[in-house]
Amino acid sequence: MQKFAHSIALILPAKIFTVGLSFSLLTGLYACGKGENSGINLKNFHIGANVTQIQKITKKNQDTTVYIQGKVEKYAPLIKKKAYQINDSTGKIWVITNQGNFQVGEQVVLKGNVQYQSVPLAGKEHGEVYLKEK
Repeated sequence: MQKFAHSIALILPAKIFTVGLSFSLLTGLYACGKGENSGINLKNFHIGANVTQIQKITKKNQDTTVYIQGKVEKYAPLIKKKAYQINDSTGKIWVITNQGNFQVGEQVVLKGNVQYQSVPLAGKEHGEVYLKEK
């Protein structure tokens, strides 16, 4: 009987902690979703549904806001910014951002404004499309 009472004494605080932690996480997620300045409309945002394939992003999309999802392939430090090359299996694109300490190989979802940098060389255009994160 003493072992049973001891087991109950150990299980009960663990259950209370688990229930409390679950409640806190759910409350926090609910509060995040209710934020008016969160930057993402969670009612209409579904991972994969609002994501643009990188191959479909062209210079015609300049100044358009898109979401991309892919794997970080390269990193380039810039002055006060960072650049990450993202690959989504349809193509690659560079993203310029102020934030993030993303690691090579990490999966990310980013929101950015499509930009095009013209680079004319010897009568040919060698420009590139990139994203400037919002």
